[in-house]
Amino acid sequence: MARAGTIPPRLLKQRADGQPFPAVSPCRRSPSGGGSAPIPSRGTGRSRARSAEPLRLQAQAAPGCGGEAAALALLAAGQVLRDGRELSCDCSSVRESSTNQAGGAPGDHCSEPGTPMALKLLPKASTKLHTFLYEYCVALSLATHPAIIGMFGIAIESSQYYGFLYEPALHKDLISIIKPRDGIPEPAAKQCARQLVSALEFIHSRGLVYRDIKPENVLLFDPHCRLVKLTDFGLTRPKGTKLRLVAGVIPYTAPELSSTADAQGVPIDASMDAWAFGVLLFCLLTGYFPWEQSLPEDPFFEDFVQWQQTGLEKDVPRHWKRLTAEAAAMLRSLLALDPAKRGPVGGVLRYVHCPWRLEGEEAAVGS
Repeated sequence: MARAGTIPPRLLKQRADGQPFPAVSPCRRSPSGGGSAPIPSRGTGRSRARSAEPLRLQAQAAPGCGGEAAALALLAAGQVLRDGRELSCDCSSVRESSTNQAGGAPGDHCSEPGTPMALKLLPKASTKLHTFLYEYCVALSLATHPAIIGMFGIAIESSQYYGFLYEPALHKDLISIIKPRDGIPEPAAKQCARQLVSALEFIHSRGLVYRDIKPENVLLFDPHCRLVKLTDFGLTRPKGTKLRLVAGVIPYTAPELSSTADAQGVPIDASMDAWAFGVLLFCLLTGYFPWEQSLPEDPFFEDFVQWQQTGLEKDVPRHWKRLTAEAAAMLRSLLALDPAKRGPVGGVLRYVHCPWRLEGEEAAVGS
């Protein structure tokens, strides 16, 4: 079973409102044996790096044309904004059949003064122009889906930053509502699951793998998760792209990628998103990460591997005992160790009408 240990600094989190909260992390004994390690707090603010939460603002800029066609047109004409100058876009020449959440084609809403916008800034010191344009184009090409962040088709460049404008999420992100050691209400978790399945299936239908599923990248448009949207497509890549691990292993890293630091890499596919989605759902239902690293040396992951291999009741890890048999089966499918046997993200929809959490004394066993 799990051994004593501490939560590594890389797992430190900060709530969007600046208040401390217990990390969605495995419950480990402190070295002194004094009980569960407290959830670390996130810092006092977020940087403007690519994965950071974007600056939110009210902008008096006219939305340009959205969608993949507009992005390609911008690249062809070299019309990225320079030093804050406004982008002009011939909306009559760019049209798409798909619609956005407002019910019209992206090119139909070219001028609405006072439209609230959010601004994402990427420092030039750590961001190549190609990297910025890639993320911008991918985001534009996916923005017509109702569970993916909407784009305005406006890019900017200053002396220090690249940036682009998108719709603001005034209720912060998913991690801001996860209660330590508890998660979020089950109805809200199911609302999130339905919408994220739809978004991920849309991304996969375009031949892409999202590769960055985590609570910070799920933006809230109401406090009860009735409308959530995926954001941040800097890591999204075409299916089949060969990748190897270049940074530390995190809970969302699929095991087949966790051991590739010194290897040639593995071709990515939708099964990697299924793994990360399973970890996210576990966080929402329990308020814990199932493990810190998907590596054999992580005792929590080791416990999970043993349970996956035996399927015996006696091997169920502690915090999994709070889940119903249906929820456990759903997550075990998403978290199959063999990617070829891993269930698709859409498999979650078969379980949304089943209870996911145990109640009363049954739930107390796993707390």
